[in-house]
Amino acid sequence: MNAEHISFEDFQKVDVRVGTIIEVNDFPKARVPAFQLKIDFGSLGIKKSSAQITSLYTQESLVGKKIIAVVNFKVKQIANFKSECLVLGIQNGLDVVLLYPQDSVANGTQVL
Repeated sequence: MNAEHISFEDFQKVDVRVGTIIEVNDFPKARVPAFQLKIDFGSLGIKKSSAQITSLYTQESLVGKKIIAVVNFKVKQIANFKSECLVLGIQNGLDVVLLYPQDSVANGTQVL
């Protein structure tokens, strides 16, 4: 896939932050298997997200995990759930591998 070129100013509009998953629930109404996540972004507060990551991760393995997410998208209604941020990952075949910071970083830290 060839991505369309954007300006650096366009990229600067995307607010990408570090957060910690604090709660994970099944999402039976999702069309594709997914979890409902609650993520702590420090001073930005707690945001919810739907994530199609059930093939590689269990609920137990996700609680306490640091992740990277876009926090300034408009809220997206997915079935009966409002997703407030987009958790970032890499598509690897049918699986999604989460992106996360290698070292300890405070919740809410901006990715530059």
